[in-house]
Parts: sequence; structure tokens; C-alpha cells
Amino acid sequence: MKKTSEKGEEKTEEKTESIDEIGEKEEAGEEIKKEKKKKEIEAVVNIYTSFNNTLVHVTDMAGKTIAKVTGGMVTKHGRLKANPTIAMFIAKRISEIIKDLGIKSLYVRIRAKTRNPAPGPGANAIIKSLSREGYKILNILDTTRFPRGGPKKKGGRRGRRP
Repeated sequence: MKKTSEKGEEKTEEKTESIDEIGEKEEAGEEIKKEKKKKEIEAVVNIYTSFNNTLVHVTDMAGKTIAKVTGGMVTKHGRLKANPTIAMFIAKRISEIIKDLGIKSLYVRIRAKTRNPAPGPGANAIIKSLSREGYKILNILDTTRFPRGGPKKKGGRRGRRP
């Protein structure tokens, strides 16, 4: 739009023209890109692995349970519950459940049996298969409990003898 001043000079209003152009684009059917970032929902994956079983418990950030899958829910053989192959099936079942909720990133907490130096065989397999499924692993934390001079260990003064 052009306006003439008292001296006869022409001035243009750029703001109104750009707004008019946008209105014309909308009428013509052209889409105007509006970027909205979807908030990534985060969850905590608690993995408990012993040499007899594997348990995976998924909670939201407040601690409310989303899903829980164990080795016994996946296989009928008791000796296979702590197997890395069964751990992959556990992770697949967990990912099916949490994918529907829109969870994209995970915090992982691994816990072994108390006083054990290393987690069971299923922990690494679960983390690897979850990352392959497309989840972003933000943090891996070892929360294994260990006694700080508590009750006396069994075995007596001279220890366990053959």
C-alpha cells in the first residue's frame, strides 16, 4: 500500500504487505511451516540380573510403573531365564509396550545380586537390543548394593572348607 505525504513523497508500508502476502498464500493452499518440537518422553529402565533370572521394570520419571517383564514370562524353561537370548526377547516385549506411549529416551539402571561384582549375562543384551530398536540411552547407572561392614558373612572364622 502506498501513502502520499504532505510533500508528495510516496511511502510504502512493508509490514502490511508481508501480512497480505501470507494471507494470499493461505488462500492459494500453500502451507506455512510451523515448527513445533514434540517433547520427548523419558523413562527409567530398571534391570535386575542374577545368574538365575532377569527382570526388567520400566517406570516413568516419577516412579510409576509402565511395564514389567521377567525371564519367566518369556520362556518356560527355568534354566534359560538368565540367558542373553531370552534377555533380547524381554527387551523386544518391553519396546513394544513403551513404543505405544511415545517414549523415545531411556535412563538405564542395572542392578546385580547384592555383593556380586558383575551383573548377570542378560544386562548387556537388553541395553544393546533397546538401542538397536531406536531408543536413545541417556545414562547407564550401576545400582548394585554392597554391604558396608554389616552382618557377619556365613562360613565361620576359618571360612568354607571342602
